[in-house]
Amino acid sequence: MSATTTRIALRGDLLDFTGDPGWGETESAAVRFRPDHWLLIENGRIVGAQSESPDDTWERHDHRGRLILPGFIDTHVHMPQLDVIASYGTELLDWLNTYTFPAETAFADPERSRLGAKLFVEALLAHGTTAAVVFPTAHKVSADALFAAAQQHGMRVITGKVLQDRHSPDGLRDDVDQARADSLDLISRWHGVDRLAYAVTVRFAPSSSPEQLAMAGALCAADPTLYMQTHVAENRAEVAWVKELFPEARSYLDVYARAGLLHPRSVLAHGIWLDDADREALRTSRAQIAHSPSSNLFLGSGLFDWDAAIAAGAAVSLATDVGGGTSLSMVRTMADAYKVQAMAGQRLTAWKALHAATLGGATALGLAHEIGSFESGRLADVCVWDWAADPVALRRMDVARHLHERAFAWMTLADDRNLVQTWVAGALRHQRRGA
Repeated sequence: MSATTTRIALRGDLLDFTGDPGWGETESAAVRFRPDHWLLIENGRIVGAQSESPDDTWERHDHRGRLILPGFIDTHVHMPQLDVIASYGTELLDWLNTYTFPAETAFADPERSRLGAKLFVEALLAHGTTAAVVFPTAHKVSADALFAAAQQHGMRVITGKVLQDRHSPDGLRDDVDQARADSLDLISRWHGVDRLAYAVTVRFAPSSSPEQLAMAGALCAADPTLYMQTHVAENRAEVAWVKELFPEARSYLDVYARAGLLHPRSVLAHGIWLDDADREALRTSRAQIAHSPSSNLFLGSGLFDWDAAIAAGAAVSLATDVGGGTSLSMVRTMADAYKVQAMAGQRLTAWKALHAATLGGATALGLAHEIGSFESGRLADVCVWDWAADPVALRRMDVARHLHERAFAWMTLADDRNLVQTWVAGALRHQRRGA
């Protein structure tokens, strides 16, 4: 063994997925649970798992009785919106104008962007999120700062300068030519570097002119390895506005399709007010919906029909959408996703929710070869959790009758206080105080 080889072994209850557990299945062969096993990590990659203790060539971390999961993947979140999380009293369009746009304007300042990006990535890690698809702001400097902060922490982050050349306040509007130049420069310096990738980032259809949407589509066409992220059909008033602005389009989603922005690397947040033709377009393009239940509840946007999306063959991942969402915790987001589906007369299993936040998200992003599971060769983005963090949760675990009941109770009752450690590519990046 080379003197530079790093060998780390984590002991605990290993839980991950080998496939999609399916809708409504509380027992599934896709669930892989290995209680009291050692997860073996060599030079930042997972190399196996075993029940017996490894030898003294391994740096052993004994977390017996704790839950060990792949790091969570948040497919839609806003770096600059920590300042406006938990803001009172508005729906989407008023919320943007009253809270979001003023907060984002401040990120024109390089130091504000640097500090905001540092706080953001550290907060993600402190909530068990090791990979994310992120909106910065319309300022090139904000994307630079986010890429740099993610690189420093070894994270898988997908982001890009926000495009918005109309219906936006002074200090946030860009223009087509400068936005193209800024995007190309950022792509040349960051895309494919370490674990970073560039996303052509259209804020939402109303804030980009047809010319800017066409420019965004041209960027995607020129390099199919680029991602694209935007919002779609979040709020009824927003949908009506899009219809006024783009009368030639069949639907809100069709605005993006016409601009060449629907493809396998497209991540569209929300997708509440879609119809069957939209879902078919998602299926054929292999674009994904980043379901953001906490935000949808908090802003009163509506109830996403996850089951209908699955039935149509559309990919669905899970997202916090902070600051519209109320927590960076993907655990709390999963609990809110259950409530949204319950309101729609459906029941979201713990397996489907956990899969969407790990292997499902990785698969939708084309990254299942890198993250999302404990398969050998994957980068060791791993989180260690307490099954319970208070007397009520401890009692609930004591009386749980089977694994899904334990996992569902954990999903419902846990939050960032349950998080013990966060590892990124085999490096310890967060540890609970006193752990």
